[in-house]
Amino acid sequence: MSANRLYFIDAVRAFAILMMLQGHFIDTLLEPSYRNHSYTAFKVWEYLRGITAPTFFTISGLIFSYLLIRAKQNGTIKKRMQKGLMRGFMLIGIGYLLRAPIFEWLTGKFSSYFLVIDVLQCIGLSLILIVFIYRLALKKTLLFSIVMLLLGLAIFITEPLYRYLELPEIPVVFSNYFSKANGSIFTIIPWFGYVAFGAFIATLFYRYVERPKFKIAIVSSFFVFGIAFIFGSSELLMKLYYVLDFSILKEVAYYNYLFTRLGNVLILFSLFYLAENYIKQPLILKIGQKTLSIYVIHFIIIYGSFTGLGLHQLIGRTLEPWQAVIGAILFLSVVCFISFYYAKTNEFVYYNLQKIIDKIKKYTR
Repeated sequence: MSANRLYFIDAVRAFAILMMLQGHFIDTLLEPSYRNHSYTAFKVWEYLRGITAPTFFTISGLIFSYLLIRAKQNGTIKKRMQKGLMRGFMLIGIGYLLRAPIFEWLTGKFSSYFLVIDVLQCIGLSLILIVFIYRLALKKTLLFSIVMLLLGLAIFITEPLYRYLELPEIPVVFSNYFSKANGSIFTIIPWFGYVAFGAFIATLFYRYVERPKFKIAIVSSFFVFGIAFIFGSSELLMKLYYVLDFSILKEVAYYNYLFTRLGNVLILFSLFYLAENYIKQPLILKIGQKTLSIYVIHFIIIYGSFTGLGLHQLIGRTLEPWQAVIGAILFLSVVCFISFYYAKTNEFVYYNLQKIIDKIKKYTR
């Protein structure tokens, strides 16, 4: 992305990961009596927290697809697709590893809870799906763009069909990707919908980013469509229901969190892209480029991965609001510091995966 680097992407990623960190910290440690919608501060915090995951998935689809499409132009598409698949499987593996109760296993206790799906597995599988869809689209940007837009719309509109999905006949390791019945936090549907919309937006940047008036056009479009999704999508769905008489449209309109959150994401994109020249700061960009390391470190500290001893177990939900706010600021600072100066998650995993792949190629020749 050196020639036409989209700096606002790193800024959005930084915002999303920091919001995720403070959200997990406060949600895990805030005393339950303060989780009350009569408190304005809690209502605002909860609403902003609800934007975090949609932003993270959408920006992931945008950046990955943008790099994938540009790789074709640069003649490195094969390498980029292989790297994308590797990264997808790496994220899935790390996602499982973070929940692996190693000490319980050593004592002979085995539980299927570590098979629940969280954000890393969901994003990892999404990246793998993007690679395959791009390949099936014959690496044609226009076709890929249309497919991803339609796929995102289809996933959002059919949400009532899988809202309470249970798949008892399918092994848990697979069903957890589609059903929350066993405790999965994220499932590939509907969350791949946000990734698909991010991929669609990536095609717009690829085609038009060098045009003189593109920035003002895309910023305006983000803002207008964002407002429309937030305040008008339910009404539009109801009008379509009256015309087409598809009951599913009515169900989506009555529980329209997916399109509403997409509107929030678009508004966020418009603000960040508009202010790109002002937020293009080294610290912000570095945070945006270290999201995986930051996520892994924060998960270990809060939830006690591997050891079973984290802030969740040691402190629990005992903090007063002022303690939670100060604690969250300190927590973000410590996690980012460790990530910047001590953690090498990406480099370490990529290096060892590449060594394994090279050995496999060597012995299969």
